[in-house]
Amino acid sequence: MTIINFTPLPALLGGSLIGLAAAFLLLAQGRVAGISGIAGGIIYPEDKNDISWRLMFVLGLVLGGFIYQWMGFGVGVGHIRAIVDTPLLIIGGLLVGIGTQIGTGCTSGHGICGLARRSPRSLVATLCFMGSAVVTVYVVRHLSGVA
Repeated sequence: MTIINFTPLPALLGGSLIGLAAAFLLLAQGRVAGISGIAGGIIYPEDKNDISWRLMFVLGLVLGGFIYQWMGFGVGVGHIRAIVDTPLLIIGGLLVGIGTQIGTGCTSGHGICGLARRSPRSLVATLCFMGSAVVTVYVVRHLSGVA
């Protein structure tokens, strides 16, 4: 196995910023930084006054990648391209969306915030989606011949 683009310092910085953002959101708004819940609150708002911070959070996620590249930290990182067909990407995206609804949360909500709060439910959810990810990668790479 060859490791490509091994970048421990930017990864450490990025992880630290994710942790700080999650802690700040919990302290400032009393909310868990689960991306599926934040995005869902934009699409299906329960409170009209609750949309502005959600939009700012999602905008920060999107702009963060552009700012990272603009500041020159992404130099040497190749163009990201999918190695599977578009219909398979769409099916995968729909399955992730269904999974976040069934698991009542996503990797950021359960895996980062829930585990930090020592939530047993989040531990089970994280083990389930990480386990299914390992199985999916094995099946796609070694059994199906797709990738």
